[in-house]
Amino acid sequence: MILVINLNASLDKRYELVDFAKGKIVRAKSVDNTPGGKGIHVANVDTILGEETVVTGFLGGKTGELIAGKLEDYGINGDFVDVAGETRSCLAILTEDGAQTEILEPGPEVSLEELKKFRKKYAELLDKADIVVASGSVPQGVPVDFYAELIEDAHAAGKKFLLDTSGDLLARGISAKPDFIKPNRDEIEALRGYRLHSEADVVREIRHFLDEGIEMAAISLGSQGSLVGVEGGIYRVTVPEIDCQNPVGSGDSYVAGIAAGLQRKLPVEEILRLGAACGTANALEAESGYVQKQIVEDLLPRIAIEKIA
Repeated sequence: MILVINLNASLDKRYELVDFAKGKIVRAKSVDNTPGGKGIHVANVDTILGEETVVTGFLGGKTGELIAGKLEDYGINGDFVDVAGETRSCLAILTEDGAQTEILEPGPEVSLEELKKFRKKYAELLDKADIVVASGSVPQGVPVDFYAELIEDAHAAGKKFLLDTSGDLLARGISAKPDFIKPNRDEIEALRGYRLHSEADVVREIRHFLDEGIEMAAISLGSQGSLVGVEGGIYRVTVPEIDCQNPVGSGDSYVAGIAAGLQRKLPVEEILRLGAACGTANALEAESGYVQKQIVEDLLPRIAIEKIA
């Protein structure tokens, strides 16, 4: 089973407008409400791929109830801890000029007692899991080293842990040696405090992560694909040119593909191919964190994997 942790879930509200003018009344052409959060995207894609998947975290208030209902509609198996605070909403405003403006609420305040309830649920679910994925931010009240603690628990239980976050959460998480990370160039520069100017710089950073005890480190290069370090080697992963509809959620879909590949115990190159195919398939869809299984399968032979070091 793949256990996905989404501590800061959201109701994602997508507004399509002709234009967005500050201080004016603006009427939306369309509105779409979907369950959101990076971990929920991961769980959705892994469920679509046919993997046994459970997503956990915190849900609260009427928004939390709405998200739980929508997860059920999607066929996603959710097992969340109820909190007193209201689960956040996140707004994406899309205009005809192609611009996208996002407004992200911070999330509820989580109490110490609610954190204890989550740790208990995590221990129960961890016993059934083979792989753990933790994605995204954390709500208020969750300590910055929380992911690191969850990684240590997973490793003590002999389970792999994939971490996709940023900032201090990533820095603390790396100290616990997750089995997989996927920071982008900006996140690495913020983490290290210096700029990456070339592919050689990116490769150097991947080597640093491997030396720190991380089994697999992927660095996205956007539409150019990614560079990935695993088992001491460096791979260039190149994706085909596509008519991109919506790139939001592609990183989450990539992580879902990596998790599915690990769960299936595929060879390294096939794990990387499945991750890239899922990320690319998401970009072909209007909905974030969603793929069509047949499109993923059609993309697999179009993903180029080259070992460069």
